[in-house]
Amino acid sequence: MTQIRLTVLLALFLTACMPIEKVFNSLDEYPAPVHENLWPSFSSKASELKIWSPAALEVKLIIYPSGNNSEPEDSLNFHEAHHGIWMLSLAKDLSGKYYTFKVKTRDGWLDETPGIYAQAVGVNGQRAMAIQLDSCNPPHWNQDRFVNLLYPNQAVIYEMHVRDFTIHQASGSSFPGKYAGIGEIGTVSPINKIPTGIDHLKALGITHVHLLPVFDHQSIDESKLEEPQFNWGYDPQNYNVPEGSFSSNPFRAEVRIQEFKAMVQALHKAGIGVIMDVVYNHTGKTVGSNFNLECPNYYYRQDTTGKFSNASGCGNETASERPMMQKFMLESLLFWQGEYHIDGFRFDLMGIHDIETMNKIADTLKEINPSAIIYGEGWTAGATPLPVEKQALKRHAPFMRNVSVFNDDLRDGIKGSVFEDKSTGFVTGAAGLEESIKFGVVGAVLHDDLKYKQVNYSDTTWAIEPWQSVNYVSCHDNHTLYDKLMISRPNASEEDRIKMHLLALGIVLTSQGIPFLHAGTELLRTKQGEHNSYNLGDEINAIDWTRKAMYPQVFDYLSQLIQLRRNHPAFRLPSAGFIRKHLNFLDTQPGSVVFTLTNVDNESWKDIVVVYNAKTETLAYPMPGIWTIVALEDEVNEQGILWMKDALNVPPLSLLIAIKK
Repeated sequence: MTQIRLTVLLALFLTACMPIEKVFNSLDEYPAPVHENLWPSFSSKASELKIWSPAALEVKLIIYPSGNNSEPEDSLNFHEAHHGIWMLSLAKDLSGKYYTFKVKTRDGWLDETPGIYAQAVGVNGQRAMAIQLDSCNPPHWNQDRFVNLLYPNQAVIYEMHVRDFTIHQASGSSFPGKYAGIGEIGTVSPINKIPTGIDHLKALGITHVHLLPVFDHQSIDESKLEEPQFNWGYDPQNYNVPEGSFSSNPFRAEVRIQEFKAMVQALHKAGIGVIMDVVYNHTGKTVGSNFNLECPNYYYRQDTTGKFSNASGCGNETASERPMMQKFMLESLLFWQGEYHIDGFRFDLMGIHDIETMNKIADTLKEINPSAIIYGEGWTAGATPLPVEKQALKRHAPFMRNVSVFNDDLRDGIKGSVFEDKSTGFVTGAAGLEESIKFGVVGAVLHDDLKYKQVNYSDTTWAIEPWQSVNYVSCHDNHTLYDKLMISRPNASEEDRIKMHLLALGIVLTSQGIPFLHAGTELLRTKQGEHNSYNLGDEINAIDWTRKAMYPQVFDYLSQLIQLRRNHPAFRLPSAGFIRKHLNFLDTQPGSVVFTLTNVDNESWKDIVVVYNAKTETLAYPMPGIWTIVALEDEVNEQGILWMKDALNVPPLSLLIAIKK
């Protein structure tokens, strides 16, 4: 018996005597084969599979003729190679066959698993499929390219759920709720003939879509798609496979791959990048997860009593600091970037991950694609055993040079706390939030004009560069912006709530970080007042395209303001130094914020003034000279709307942008 096997058996024996965490402190010292290629390999002549399972006593490969409801046609034994790696090499092509791994530990045989490195799965993700991925490429896939950026805050991100975007009957899509619906060109609402789908996105002017989880998740029964089902997808099952419920046929493993790639290709052809929402911080299952069916407990953190820790609020949290989990995360992301041409990644509850892992991920992805966007939630949902100084939190953004973080200071500063329904913000009349707005305007960087102690959550800067701040006012979580305004200001008129809505989004789009828009906000999206709609069905979550015709001024305003931002580099300065040099705040009354942008390189407008007036009366702001107004209330026109002399008269609840004549 080898010394390695003795080490593993000793560690397994100790599980009866000490908490799990102490066992894995020992196994952390066990050689982790971080440079070993553990991905399955299939060709016309050979097939090779590997699994890392140092706790295993035996490993079998079970081969099936189909992805579900079929008996196994063969069972083959792996051999232990080295460092806990079990291997199986066959001199034949397994393509088209389905398979699972089965691991035996000292506690007996575990349930079958498709393996954490599965690249294709059958219905409901229970069995992996042997496949040559290039056989699933759409025509001209090799010519598909990433969307290029000089710096991240050139992006305008649009967060959407695949099903929400086209499932409503007014979407006009031939493939409602599917990948194919996202890439479908020329769709119009059958009710009013207004453009929808990808043509809508192009007209809106966004640069990237952020897709809520599109890897294979467990909550949707893919074999019963004729039944009403809905979930956001934050319950990961197979990390390296597209979700089957968004495909036209989840029973055929190759279909979801081809249709996902075709969707990415269509978006790229439209000049729109694709960002994936990734959830490596926890899994949908714990004991029965694919991680635990390969190497029990290793991939998860435990508390001092040996129980699974739960910083995710979903029953478990993964251990990114452990070498093989870090390896898995990095390689999985590289797989999506390389195989599916994904332009960026948003990390759910990023604070659960450690700083070292996030830096390694971001640096590696950007080395391959310098335009890659990497951002996440700089917080956790609960306590974690990971020491706070190692957590990838918002306040640690200075230590994550290529990672951006959601700016909840600005989010709640604009409209009020997401956790208190009646809470109000700057645009809804709350006092004392001007510094929180200014904090968002500069992208959370250091600026002499800010009083950081008055910022709502942060009492100091946390971004080194402005693009580290993802500026937003709403997202899939919590209320839509429209619903929040309805609930927090129930006595306001519909006209005033629309003004508040436009002002809120105007602040986001004229601030220096990365602007982030919730899908449907451009047509006053409502979820009927629901706060957490993760499983509430299409009647709540579907984007109602009839609202685009009801509120045309909202879409027009946002599309024009996005175009203005993209045309003028003053609104997306690439560095904190440039912001301190070119952006200055002016003194003004409570309930308003005024700043100037002057002498910006490569900017045709040399003197720009931006005013946010959240007051319910007109703000007459003294400003010597003659000014051309290019944005006022719900109108944007770069050629000019009107002139003002020596004073800027800003209507109630509105944004004004002026340039000096």
